[in-house]
Amino acid sequence: MASPVILPVKSVRNPRDLGGYVGLNGHKIKTHRLLRTGNISKITAHDCQFLLDYGLTKVIDLRSPAECQINPDQEISGVLHYHCPLAVDGGNEAQNFARYRADQYASLEMMYKRYREHVLTKTTQASFHQILKLMAETTEGAVLYHCSEGKDRTGLVTLMILHVLGVAPEVIRQDYLYSNYLLNDYRAIRDQRFKLAGENDNFRANMRILGSVADAFLDTSLIAINKNYGSLDSYIEHEVGIDQEMQDTIREQYLEK
Repeated sequence: MASPVILPVKSVRNPRDLGGYVGLNGHKIKTHRLLRTGNISKITAHDCQFLLDYGLTKVIDLRSPAECQINPDQEISGVLHYHCPLAVDGGNEAQNFARYRADQYASLEMMYKRYREHVLTKTTQASFHQILKLMAETTEGAVLYHCSEGKDRTGLVTLMILHVLGVAPEVIRQDYLYSNYLLNDYRAIRDQRFKLAGENDNFRANMRILGSVADAFLDTSLIAINKNYGSLDSYIEHEVGIDQEMQDTIREQYLEK
């Protein structure tokens, strides 16, 4: 697999360009077109300017309304912003934290549930449609899409777009798992903060799970798709509503000649 293109953006977690991966019929994905990151609520002026110089024209926020209200995206002058949530609000934080302190596996159950819901619910399927349609309509410049840490919801959008572009399944999987490497420091710093705050081992274990990706999480979505809809191809065409004409448009836009 080609090495991921890591963007030199220090104030945003997990910043990557999908360019360089080999897609349909050996054509590579163009650089400066498809960017995946964590949230941009704390992006610096320096990093904003880098993204503008890099060609940024659109930002797609995949977070829930509550997440957006707590940590709204920074407005970037001249860049269009879209909200396409892939999740409803995450429930009562105090109750979730209590479960994390009591059961070291509580977050695993929650992550499996989320990865099923992200692909099975009609509202998220509608968001997938809107996202891919926006990409198909973007004839020039870069589209940046993000969730909170740039790994789960962003990872599933990346699954869809890379599949449409004809990237090999194992390459898609390795790109998904690469978030673990890019978030190592983030997890370590956060864990130290929890330790100093006196959080117990169960809580800290759960927070490490929530700050990571895993084959089992991605497989939960893929198995749910195959079980309910037959295949990822069928899911994208019939449930997400991206017909072959729009898929061809996406390939025309984002694959090198």
